[in-house]
Amino acid sequence: MTWNNLLQPDLILSGSVLTLTPDIIQQYGLKGLVLDVDETLVPITVGKASPELKQWVEQIRACAALCLVSNNLSESRIGGIARSLNLPYYLGAAKPSRRKIRAALQSMSLPEHQVGMVGDRLFTDVIAGNRLGMFTILVEPIVHADAALRSHPIRNFEVWISEALGATITPKQTKIDKE
Repeated sequence: MTWNNLLQPDLILSGSVLTLTPDIIQQYGLKGLVLDVDETLVPITVGKASPELKQWVEQIRACAALCLVSNNLSESRIGGIARSLNLPYYLGAAKPSRRKIRAALQSMSLPEHQVGMVGDRLFTDVIAGNRLGMFTILVEPIVHADAALRSHPIRNFEVWISEALGATITPKQTKIDKE
């Protein structure tokens, strides 16, 4: 697999994970989602799920199996978020390693192609999902409201490197803009 294929998300949402709707999930034939946690579901400085996230999880749970897979090693933080959402979770995933994502897929009893890997990072979430043949969904990071700058230097660097390696950072399928 070439770098541009590894780094190319199937779907790019111009908004946070909260813009991912049941209609979009069904449109792509997905039956499950593996969700990154830090800056995909909650800002890295926050240790609990927002009411909006809890509502979103309940809405999505009706149409797709869900599992959290985080590179974070903090059992108290990731476990607390997962328990507040009533979701299974794996921490210390070391994405783009596939090991813990495979465990999540096995726990869902779903084939890779029916599960979306949802995250805010190209070099961890998108690469890991693409390496497994999952449907990859790139979302905008969620940052703490007190953050002075809405700048994401790591993500911006990843996009720059990805484009230099031949990825267009436009979706393989169709970009969906949600207001």
